[in-house]
Amino acid sequence: MPKEKTIARWLPLVGLTFAVFVFNTSEFMPIGLLSDIAADLHISEVRAGLLVSVYAWVVALMSLPLMVMVSTVELKRLLLAIIALFVVSHVASALAEGYYTLMLSRIGVACAHSIFWSIAPPLAVRTVPDGRSALGLSTMATGSSVAMVVGLPIGRVVGLYVGWRMTFLSIAVISALIFAFIAAVFPRLQSRGKLSFAKIPALLHNRVLLGLFVLALLFATTHYTGYSYIEPFLGQVAGLSPDVVTMVLIVFGASGMLGSIAFSKYYMSGRRRFMFVVTLGPALCLLLMQAAAMDIIAIFAVCIVWGAMATAFNIACQDNTIRFAPKEATSIAMSIFSGIFNLGIGCGAYLGGVVVDHTSLCGIGYAGALIGLVATLYLVLRFFPNMRRREAALQ
Repeated sequence: MPKEKTIARWLPLVGLTFAVFVFNTSEFMPIGLLSDIAADLHISEVRAGLLVSVYAWVVALMSLPLMVMVSTVELKRLLLAIIALFVVSHVASALAEGYYTLMLSRIGVACAHSIFWSIAPPLAVRTVPDGRSALGLSTMATGSSVAMVVGLPIGRVVGLYVGWRMTFLSIAVISALIFAFIAAVFPRLQSRGKLSFAKIPALLHNRVLLGLFVLALLFATTHYTGYSYIEPFLGQVAGLSPDVVTMVLIVFGASGMLGSIAFSKYYMSGRRRFMFVVTLGPALCLLLMQAAAMDIIAIFAVCIVWGAMATAFNIACQDNTIRFAPKEATSIAMSIFSGIFNLGIGCGAYLGGVVVDHTSLCGIGYAGALIGLVATLYLVLRFFPNMRRREAALQ
C-alpha cells in the first residue's frame, strides 16, 4: 500500500483523538475552575460541583434514547452534527448570565457528549487498519490523558488569569477547527442499522456485560467521589498554592498516558490480573489521600498511580464492552456503558459534595475508598466467574 494511503487510513483516528481531547477537557473543566465559578456566580463550591453531577446525569439518562433516535444517520454526518452542537453550547456557556443559564448550556454539551461516547470507540475500531483495534482504543485514551495533562490545566490557567468564560470560549474555537478537520478527512460510514429498545433485554441477559456495567458504576462513583473535589482538597487540606495545584492536576493527567501504555503492553497477556490491579489501585490511592496531603512528594505519587490506573480501567472496560457485545449491538452497548459510567460520575460528585457538606474535605478519600473496595470484591466474586464462563462458551 502506498505511504500516502497508509497515512490517510490513520487520519480519521487522529480527528477522533482530537475530538476526545476537547470532549474530555470540557467535561471536567468545572473541576479545575470550581472555586472561580463559585466566586464569580456567588454560589458555594458544592453548588458549583452540581455542574459536574448534572452534566453526568444528563449523559446517563440521554445516551441510550438519543443513540436510538439517531441510529440510522450516516456516521460522519452524525459526528459533525454533535460537534456543531458542542461548539454552540460552549459559546452559550461563555455568554451565560448566571448559574442556571450556565447549567442549561452544560446540558447542551452533555447531549452532544451522550452521542459522541456511544459512537467514538466503535468508530476508532472501524476506521483503523485491520488488526489494530487495541491501538485505536489506546490512542483515543491518550486523547483523554492529554486533555487531563494539557486541556484541563491550561483551562484552569486561562480561567485564573482572564476568567473562566474565556476558557469555555477557547474550547468552542478549538472544537470548530476539529469540525473542519474531521469534515475533510473522515470517510462516510453507514450505521450498523436501526437500533431498538427491544435489543436491550438481550444485552442485559449477557451476564458479562451486565456485570461490566455494575462494575463501571461502582468504579466511576469511587473515582469521582474524590476527583470532583480534588482542586479544593489540594488547596485547603494539602495547603498547596494555586500554581502547585495546577501542577498536580497536570501530573495527574499525564499519568493517564502511563495507564494507556500499560494497557497496550500488559492487558492482553493477563486481562483478569490487569483488571484486578486497576480496580483496586485507585481505591488504595483514595484511602491514602489525607495522609499523603501532609507531604508534597507523597501527594504527587498518589496522584500519579491513581491517574494511571483510572485511565487503564476505563480502556479495559471499553475493550470488554466491544469484545462481549454482539456486533450488531456494539453501539447500543457502548451507549449503555457511557450512560452507566456517567451515572457513576454524577453519583460520585454528589456523594463527594454530601461528604464535604456534612464532614469536611478530608473525608472524600475515605468515602471513595470504601466504594472502591466494594467494586474490587464485586470484580473478584461476581464478574470474573461470569467472564470465565462466557469465554468458555465462546470457544
